[in-house]
Amino acid sequence: MSAATDAAPVTAPASPIGQSVRDSLVIARRNLIRMTRIPEMVLFGIIQPVMFVVLFTYVFGGSMKIGNTTDAGVYKDFLMAGIFAQTVTFATAGSAAGIADDMQKGLVDRFRSLPMARGAVLTGRTVADLVQTAVTLLILAIVALIVGWRTGSADPTSAGEILAGFALLLLLGYAFTWIGALIGLSVRTPEAATSGGIIWLFPVTFISNAFVDSSQMTPWLRHIAEWNPFSATVQACRELFGNPGVVQSDAWPMQHPVWASVIWSVLIIALFRTLAVRKYRSAAS
Repeated sequence: MSAATDAAPVTAPASPIGQSVRDSLVIARRNLIRMTRIPEMVLFGIIQPVMFVVLFTYVFGGSMKIGNTTDAGVYKDFLMAGIFAQTVTFATAGSAAGIADDMQKGLVDRFRSLPMARGAVLTGRTVADLVQTAVTLLILAIVALIVGWRTGSADPTSAGEILAGFALLLLLGYAFTWIGALIGLSVRTPEAATSGGIIWLFPVTFISNAFVDSSQMTPWLRHIAEWNPFSATVQACRELFGNPGVVQSDAWPMQHPVWASVIWSVLIIALFRTLAVRKYRSAAS
């Protein structure tokens, strides 16, 4: 037999992009398995937004003026886009705490010793968090339907538009998990990561059009709310879901909320992924 016949086949090395995708999926699988073994973590993540739905619907429902009415049913339909957006962004705290916990336990050093793409650890974590957020969002939508939320209550809509609205929510949630990743890498303990991952979200979510009609705010506060990336996604979802409370404004994000939501989310991902991967490399070196 010839030498060519006896030689073992040569396997072409994987491309850097292919290796990064493969490694990221492995890390994402690891985190998803870990989540299933700690069901209370997923359960508490579901209970909180459900409580927000019930409390805001029945406590504030008859006192909020949307357009020219204080009808509780109108506020209920107005509210849900804001609750959905708040839910996906509050996943930031979980991302921050999870990454800080991995850092504290030395898992980063273990991953560092393996022949894997550097950014895969963070990408895998954020992808796993996105899956958990999607499950939470699905359950929350079912609860919203139970309490009386309906799409198309103000303007006709379609199934494609409704799915597009939920896609924008998940994109925003994924973008914010990269902020959480950077926070988790920048603090020393999971407790600090939890606090740092959630405290800044309160002004972001409440100085917005999520829970009140921003047209009723003072001019300077309304300007901030209308250029808030969070508000763009809420406005886009209300348009796509056909719900009341779509603000008429001269601000570009409010006039083109779908495009503004996509642009804001992509910019946040690009910026904070770059910063988080750089921080991860410096922390692991």
